Amino acid sequence: MKNIESSVFKINTANGTGTGFYNKENDLIITNYHVVAGCHTVSLEGKDKNRYLTQVLYVNPGKDIAFLRANDLPKPIETVVIEHQTESKSRDKVIVLGYPYGMPFTVTEGIVSNPRQSIGGNYYIQTDAAINPGNSGGPVINEKGELVGIATSKFSDADNMGFAIPMETLREELTIVNDMTDAFTLGCSNCGGLIEEKTDYCPNCGTLVDEKLFEEMELSDFSLKVEEAISKLDINPILARSGRERWYFHQGSAEIRIFVYDNNYLFATSPLNDLPRKNLAEIYEYILTADMGPHRLSISDNQIYLSYRIHISDLYSDHKDEILECLAQLATKADELDNTFVNDFGAEMTHYSK
Repeated sequence: MKNIESSVFKINTANGTGTGFYNKENDLIITNYHVVAGCHTVSLEGKDKNRYLTQVLYVNPGKDIAFLRANDLPKPIETVVIEHQTESKSRDKVIVLGYPYGMPFTVTEGIVSNPRQSIGGNYYIQTDAAINPGNSGGPVINEKGELVGIATSKFSDADNMGFAIPMETLREELTIVNDMTDAFTLGCSNCGGLIEEKTDYCPNCGTLVDEKLFEEMELSDFSLKVEEAISKLDINPILARSGRERWYFHQGSAEIRIFVYDNNYLFATSPLNDLPRKNLAEIYEYILTADMGPHRLSISDNQIYLSYRIHISDLYSDHKDEILECLAQLATKADELDNTFVNDFGAEMTHYSK
């Protein structure tokens, strides 16, 4: 099990986060379509917190399956076993791997409640294992590490009722891998034909196609301004996205968080260090007296933070360029300060540090 965990990744997009897993045979990341809907490029994040640009190669909205490829991703040695003949049965033990709510890697267990539950004309594996938002696209496996299905949804008002796309559905989709190119490709929900060019009907069977499925989601003007600041750090903003108007990334060892606060403020902060057990008077004096310019040092829950807050309307003022520079400077300053607190005051890096 431990070896398999390294092949399961968090998927970060401007819409939110989900889970995907590496398929060694086809050199692909498998996930749900709804995890990457509206995206042609996303980021993949492993347990080591490193992120990798990842291309969305193929989506089939009707089956809620997508295939991705990350060319720079170090290839996991041990992966979930897809090529097997084991069939799921009621009361079989299953294990769900993933990143619920964007949290660190999590494992939950349960049993198969129904191996062939019919919902909306499709069959799913029903399980009582905990499946929450963020688990979508992750592997549901048995005790031998064999893939049972792809976690896809949970009824919001029901307890102990999660669902997974069964193996036979995934195997049907994997048959098209050899016909794929590097272009973004849509799978026809009716005939399964591959559609590479934007169209309003399938050239193979004539089924109507929503042209919006080929389009990337447009970011708000506000988000573009924030990403302009992130670009100043020589970071591709796609690697920083962690949900709608949320950006979490690392500058050196420091984790940087940028998000909207109270619907009116843009807040940037970095959890620098855990307070030391000694030298508290000295570290308090430094925090209270050090000149941080527009940024502020503070302490919360035994951790030292560097923060910067502005009203969102200020991004549309004559001070916009100065504000964007301050956002970028917070990241570089945080990467310097966390080492300063360790070396000069004996503080510890936080568990958010890299």
